[in-house]
Amino acid sequence: MKAVHIITGLDVGGAELMLRRLLLSQLQIDPSRQLLVVSLTSNGSVAVALNNMGIKTIALGINSPASGIRGILRLRSVLRNYKPDFVQTWMYHADLIGGLCAWMAGCKRVVWGVRSSDITKGGARSTIAVRWICALLSKYIPHTIVCAAEVSRRIHVGIGYDAKRMVVVSNGFDLNRLLVESGTREAVRYKFGILQQHFLVGCVGRFSLVKDFHNFVKAAGTVATASNSVYFFMVGRGLDSSNSELMGWIKMTGFAERFILIGERSDIPACLSAMDVYVLSSRTEGFPNALGEAMAMGLPCVSTNVGDAAYLLGNNGVVVPAEDSQALAQGILQVLNMTFEERYACGQSAKKRMYDKFSMQRCAQQFESVYESVLSSQR
Repeated sequence: MKAVHIITGLDVGGAELMLRRLLLSQLQIDPSRQLLVVSLTSNGSVAVALNNMGIKTIALGINSPASGIRGILRLRSVLRNYKPDFVQTWMYHADLIGGLCAWMAGCKRVVWGVRSSDITKGGARSTIAVRWICALLSKYIPHTIVCAAEVSRRIHVGIGYDAKRMVVVSNGFDLNRLLVESGTREAVRYKFGILQQHFLVGCVGRFSLVKDFHNFVKAAGTVATASNSVYFFMVGRGLDSSNSELMGWIKMTGFAERFILIGERSDIPACLSAMDVYVLSSRTEGFPNALGEAMAMGLPCVSTNVGDAAYLLGNNGVVVPAEDSQALAQGILQVLNMTFEERYACGQSAKKRMYDKFSMQRCAQQFESVYESVLSSQR
């Protein structure tokens, strides 16, 4: 089987990491599979990981209208020469450009990927325009449209996407990667000065409007007022002391000494192991990877009610309204006020749900069913 995957970029992100996990699982199912990944913009750390897996990546370098024309022509040429059995695209811009180029190159077996769940927040005008065009073309270009969340499917059907072509395949998680050695928790906490009697409330993600870390910081300030034993651990790209906007929010809480900002890390499971409570503060999500990873680590979780977060938790955590820092603070305090046994049971039930329903093996099998349907079609 020959397949081309087209994605907007290959830096670290939810869609990019999901692509890497999926391709690794596919190679484990069929090592002879021929895979090519095309980034519309540039390569990044995910491209390096794919190359180390033996998967070739191509970056088209699209960053302006002129480079866009060159990139489209090059992509059409790549697809004509490669002659894939099908093309899979990831996110709006890749759906539009990749889908059209596939058709121009003679490949009519196209799988689109929809990951956003809130189309009213966090989108640039260009993204809104691309999404509108995709809705118009959804009846003609893709054979199947794979949504990462049920809420994504409902919302996109509501704006004109072809419901008959849409299926939901929830993200899968590499659960073996989320295992840490004994003593890791203690080592991370010691490194950052967190004592045994301290509670560590953490979050993971890139600094962006949709992740709403302002919400997290404001809630943390309220929690810090209520308890002098709670510290806050922020992990991810842009979550460091060089971020003046973030530092301004933190100083306004009056508890800046309680915040530990460590920026982007490659040892996320170790960072999660140091936490006592995980918080997702987003104003919008599709299927939140970071929340799933925290659950798989056995952490009790507090999440805003965005995307499929509530579905992912499945009554194994606390869900609060989005963009409501007081509600988020009360959710965090609710977990902190549990007994140790209650917090442990909450985390373990969340972990069991991840292993039962969201393994990468299960996700890969669902994608295989999609591919079988696409390849058996007459398009």
